[in-house]
Amino acid sequence: MTVPRPFMTPDPQTVADCRLMDFARRVGMEGADYATLHRWSVTDLQGFWGAVWEYFDIDADTPHQQVLAEETMPGARWFPGATVNYAHHALRNLTDDTAAIVALDETGSSYEVTGGRLRAQVASVAATLRDLGVGRGDRVVGYLPNTPHAIVAFLAATSLGAVWSVCGQDYAPKAAADRFAQLEPTVLIGADGYLFNGATHDRRDATLDLAGALPTLKATILVDHVGLPWPSPAYPSLVVPWEDAATRTEELVCTPVPFDHPLWVVFSSGTTGLPKGIVHGHGGVLLEHLKTLGLHSDLGPGDRLLWYTTTHWMMWNLVASTLLTGATTCTYDGSPAPFAKPDVLWELAARHRVTVFGTSPQYLQGMAKFGIDPSAHDLSSIRVVGCTGSALPASAYPWVRDHVGDHVLLASTSGGTDVVSGFAGSAPNTPVWAGELSVPHLGVALAAYDADGFPVVDQVGELVITRPMPSMPLCFWNDPDGTRYRDAYFSSYPGVWRHGDWITVTGHGSVIVHGRSDSTLNRNGVRLGSADIHDVVERLPEITEALVIGSEEPDGGYWMPLFVVLAAGATLDDPLREKIQEAIRTGASPRHVPDEIIEVPGIPHTRTGKKLEVPVKRLLQGAPVEHVVSAAAVDAPALIDHFARLGTERRGCST
Repeated sequence: MTVPRPFMTPDPQTVADCRLMDFARRVGMEGADYATLHRWSVTDLQGFWGAVWEYFDIDADTPHQQVLAEETMPGARWFPGATVNYAHHALRNLTDDTAAIVALDETGSSYEVTGGRLRAQVASVAATLRDLGVGRGDRVVGYLPNTPHAIVAFLAATSLGAVWSVCGQDYAPKAAADRFAQLEPTVLIGADGYLFNGATHDRRDATLDLAGALPTLKATILVDHVGLPWPSPAYPSLVVPWEDAATRTEELVCTPVPFDHPLWVVFSSGTTGLPKGIVHGHGGVLLEHLKTLGLHSDLGPGDRLLWYTTTHWMMWNLVASTLLTGATTCTYDGSPAPFAKPDVLWELAARHRVTVFGTSPQYLQGMAKFGIDPSAHDLSSIRVVGCTGSALPASAYPWVRDHVGDHVLLASTSGGTDVVSGFAGSAPNTPVWAGELSVPHLGVALAAYDADGFPVVDQVGELVITRPMPSMPLCFWNDPDGTRYRDAYFSSYPGVWRHGDWITVTGHGSVIVHGRSDSTLNRNGVRLGSADIHDVVERLPEITEALVIGSEEPDGGYWMPLFVVLAAGATLDDPLREKIQEAIRTGASPRHVPDEIIEVPGIPHTRTGKKLEVPVKRLLQGAPVEHVVSAAAVDAPALIDHFARLGTERRGCST
């Protein structure tokens, strides 16, 4: 089979100078290609992860007895005996007078937090938390925008061995409480508000309402971020101003904890029922993020990362982990494309000499569709454009080359909150194929399984991981016997992690992500990828966004509608329908052409931007809204009601 021509081949000098090649030399594999390195990384887990430990000079208070004591999944035991602390490693490589964090916002304003100032603030907040009764294993939660306050609070809690969790302030107090109340937190840290699309959003009452919904709190720390005065009536718990908490003169002492001590709890989207709390450990995150950021993104001292995220998306965790590499991380408060200045992120990236710029496919496609040209700014410092959240369509690759720079490595990545990292993406020494993820990540034993549980190449299959990763969850919160955890990942293939994505592993080693396997289109026994249809349709200037679903009907039939959101001035008439059908027919295949094309006011997403394919399908099949999706987990709850009405009308039922 002929290997397709790469869209981009890395510069040989860049490859020679990257940390991945330095790592290869250190482990005696100088000159090895990526495929050889990857094969070693998944066949010799002890050797590979031991080498990562040595290469990044992990500072353990007590040494590990072995790298991997038990390899079964779930239940793998990594580095038993070792005691470490994530916060110690995040702060140890920072210099006193160099920026550790650059705080940015949508107005273009910025300020820097030096390494010395960051250490001092972390030490001060840690001492405040200790005085408030926080100790090892207690929970500290943040209701915060993406600002330095969130990173300081996280590192302060982590330094004590406490467990951290955070969510953004666009969550209503009840939605935040649905997450945090499960953890029975000791302290809440909340901000007065955040910026978005030219407006200051006042969250003072929301913060206090959330505090009132958390009966285990001993105190609430109030952050002045947007300059709104806090009200003075009685509070549901002791109140400490951030200014008091963060300006003490204290010595930072990081508590050593076992390798698998809980670091943070991140939550599933919670589209049905209470969101699941996913627990990751200090050591597993430390190694996985050093590998991902240090080797795959080639981050180190002198680099700067700007990745648009909210605090409740796992990418915030990676943004914070930039500090592990000694690089500078950028926080950003605001809309990614505010009306007043839609290219502000590119402007800030140019001004602050960002080297790794991260975003989503929707953002890049929106820039292209609305004619925004990032190259109006000097983007010569950017060497990597990272992209995750959903599959990046092939059509976006030429746009990035032409409007950001032909020197840029476009790194499409797929992973998950579940492992708070990536499964597949790019590496500095690998080619890039448009519409494909270049390689499985080092240490990730990725495969595509067919319906019988056998690995397949150049065929669509279930994304599985066949050997453990250090950042796989320690457990789910409040799942004492592990039943929910095992059911989530290991019920389909015992001992093998099934992630729920539908992929193709190609003959040249890349990975193509087709979408969630539980939303697979299965027409006449042929499985089709929804992403393939979305890619084609969303290129059309008349279409803002699209969603296709496949519904198994009670009469045994199969209905595959395409829902479209029209651009301003467009009309879904017969000529446009024919244009859409022809685009799908030629850009995907005749099998991909939908049964109907239906105009809708919008497409609902999770709060991290993923289209709600399965909930929409279930609504159209007649499932009650309350059994399908929680309004708190959706970016636009009114759209859920719209699709529920469509399902009701289609079945001729009364409301």
